[in-house]
Amino acid sequence: MSKTYYDPSDLKKFGNITEWSEELGEKFFDYYKKVFEEGALTAREKSLIALAVSHVVKCPYCIDAYTKDGLQRGITKEEMMEAVHAGAAIESGATLVHAVQMMNKVNQLDG
Repeated sequence: MSKTYYDPSDLKKFGNITEWSEELGEKFFDYYKKVFEEGALTAREKSLIALAVSHVVKCPYCIDAYTKDGLQRGITKEEMMEAVHAGAAIESGATLVHAVQMMNKVNQLDG
């Protein structure tokens, strides 16, 4: 078995972040819990959003957690992949729109 930088068992240790900063850790977890409560969006919808964002920010722990959570909430593999593609499209667009800044600079320097 190959060793990777990310150890899947570390996900279970996430709650330990309060050990070195109890107040801030607890505030984070209170906020996190509140965000994922049912509201204008369902917990299922929020799980799907979290899965897409997890891919965009490239967090393997989050990908594992929200893939599992999504399956438990009845999200299909097709819905998951479509959400990942939506995230990828936004990430790509955000990169490409910055080309306008480059183009402006080139025009300024050439001008």
